[in-house]
Amino acid sequence: MKTIKILIAAVALALAVPVQAQTADEIISTYFENIGGLENFKQLEGMKLEGNASQQGFEFPFMVLQLKDGRQMFAFTFQGKQIKQGVFDGEILWNTNFMTMKAEKSDAEQTANFKLNTNDFPDSFVDYKEKGYTIELLGTETMDGAETFKVKLVKEPITVDGVQEDDISFYYFDTENYVPIAVESVVREGPAKGKTAKTIMSDYQEVEGLYFPFSTSQYVDGNLMFSMTMENVELNPTVDDAEFAFPEEITEEKK
Repeated sequence: MKTIKILIAAVALALAVPVQAQTADEIISTYFENIGGLENFKQLEGMKLEGNASQQGFEFPFMVLQLKDGRQMFAFTFQGKQIKQGVFDGEILWNTNFMTMKAEKSDAEQTANFKLNTNDFPDSFVDYKEKGYTIELLGTETMDGAETFKVKLVKEPITVDGVQEDDISFYYFDTENYVPIAVESVVREGPAKGKTAKTIMSDYQEVEGLYFPFSTSQYVDGNLMFSMTMENVELNPTVDDAEFAFPEEITEEKK
C-alpha cells in the first residue's frame, strides 16, 4: 500500500490559489479528488477494517464492519473472547455489558440518534447537500503544528435527554493535502458529557485506489482515551447477516 501522494498538478493548483480564496465546497471537492474520487466512494457497498487498538494500557486486536445499508459493528478480542460493541442490524442497536458480559439493547433515544448517522457511509461529506447537511469554512487554524482549513459541519438534529440539539462537528483539513487530520465535537452522553472530544487521523494509505487514514487517536479534553492502527482494509466484503443479530435472536433461531 502506498502512502498518500498528491499529484504535482493538484499541488501546483492549490499553491496558486490563496488559502483565503477557498470555499467550503471547494475544499470538500478537492478532498474527494485527492482520496480517490467521489463517485468511487459512492460505489462502495461495505468495508471491513482490522488492526490493533489500545485503551488505558490494554492492547487488543479489533475488527470493524460498516455496510452501506447502515449495519455496522465494532468487535475486539479480549482474553481469547470476541466482544461486540455498537452493533446495529438495521433496527436494533446493542452492546456488550462489561459487568455481566451479556448483550444489552440500547434505549429508543440512543437508537434513533444512531440511525441518523447510518446514512454517513462511507463519509459524512458524501452527498452532504442532499442529506440536508450544511458546511461552513471558518478560516484557517494551526492543528498539531499543521496549517488547516477549519470546516463546520451541521447534520440533522439529534435528541439528548428528550431535547433536540444541532449535531455539529469541526473538521480540520490539511491545507497541503486537503485531507482531514482532526475532528472535534462535544460528547453528548456518558461520564464525559459536555466535554470536547477530538479524533486525530494520520497515515493515509491507498486501498484499491481509495485513501483511508490508517491511524486514529481519540482524546477527551486533551486526554488520550483510545487509539487504533489499521493493518488491513477490505472493500465490499462478504458478510454473514448473523454477525449483527442480537444474541437472543440467534438462540431462538437454533431452537
